[in-house]
Amino acid sequence: MSLHDDAVLVLKAYEGQAELRQAYLDHLSAHPDGMWKACGAGHLTASALVIDPERERVLLTLHKKLNMWLQMGGHCEPGDATVAAAALREAEEESGVAGLTLLAGGPVRLDRHPIPAPCHWHLDIQYAALAPAGAVEAISDESLDLRWFGYDEVAQVADESVVRLLEATRARL
Repeated sequence: MSLHDDAVLVLKAYEGQAELRQAYLDHLSAHPDGMWKACGAGHLTASALVIDPERERVLLTLHKKLNMWLQMGGHCEPGDATVAAAALREAEEESGVAGLTLLAGGPVRLDRHPIPAPCHWHLDIQYAALAPAGAVEAISDESLDLRWFGYDEVAQVADESVVRLLEATRARL
């Protein structure tokens, strides 16, 4: 099964955000290359909000290009077998934390946001991942900083998309 086919199945099974979910499906239907950065009309991305083992904090990255505190995530790659695998790979690469486990139940949220041309849109499929006990983070080349924030601190440092992802993740927990 291709990554494109997996994304369609994941989106069809996702029960939230009906209008946005349909926009993602329409995008994939119209763009066979809609999983890849090269798709000029926009492309799907995969991300994961990393939660500490005690379920009291989240790990955010200060994104180097955007200078914003965000969850871990990014572009799908040809070696990714599934969208979930892409989200997990990105989370592990950007956090430096090995052994992350995605929460059961599939994606937590969808978030479509504009990006500079030539790509125009990221259609992000967002997951949540639990860090193992004793997890030690390490800043990646894509980050200016990496920090654990208590749930009540996230709204003070991150934008609404991260706050909504945290709220949906807490509801899932």
